[in-house]
Amino acid sequence: MKRYACLFLAVLAGCGGREAEPERSGVAGTVAGEERSCRDGAYRAVGSARGAWAAVVRDSARAYRQPGSGELARFGRLNVNGVPTVLGIVGEVVDAACDAGWYRVRLPIKPNGSVGWVRAADVDVESVRTRVVVDLSERRVTLFRDGKVYLRTSAVIGTRATPTPTGTYYVNQRLIPADTSGPFGPGAIGISAFSEVLTGWAQGGPIAIHGTNRPELIGRAASNGCIRVRNDVLLRMWRVTLSGTPVTIRA
Repeated sequence: MKRYACLFLAVLAGCGGREAEPERSGVAGTVAGEERSCRDGAYRAVGSARGAWAAVVRDSARAYRQPGSGELARFGRLNVNGVPTVLGIVGEVVDAACDAGWYRVRLPIKPNGSVGWVRAADVDVESVRTRVVVDLSERRVTLFRDGKVYLRTSAVIGTRATPTPTGTYYVNQRLIPADTSGPFGPGAIGISAFSEVLTGWAQGGPIAIHGTNRPELIGRAASNGCIRVRNDVLLRMWRVTLSGTPVTIRA
């Protein structure tokens, strides 16, 4: 039987129940009363401490190194786990009417931290109001909502031999295991990161924040790279941490 970094036998859709959009102009229009003024072909960054944006693939999408050239990857409406394919938007190229033609997005592929471009016409845009910071030195996870701390908790992180990869990622899927009393707890918040040492694991060794059936290990370096939190904490995170949420993992 193949080994998985984070194995899930049953899954639920990762996008749904979107919250109100954070206050910004650009991706999903403008704030009420704000004048639209853009330079054709201009690039602008997307997102802030209060909110971010997710690109949900409609039917299919291709990611490029540059807009329209240097194909990096192809994506369908659903990913390998059968949930909607979501990409984390970090920027956009707009026309004179401030409408986006291309989005610069974080990608759920190797190498870790991959970024590419997708056509705006191939995705739907949804907003998130959360972000996650994982501090490996403190073995702590902090969830922010609307720029304010929503919860802070101790966590299990990867061992020295199977470390949790650092970098800037996003939540690309949310999964529910077949056995919610097992090692993954009641659910997992999948991150667009992969183990950099477990290269032979199924799906490339994907990383997630998930629950645990070993709460006595909380605060220790004891995982294969995933980030484990108490089950009650995972359920609190699950309710608000939607796909597209930015995730920073720092040493």
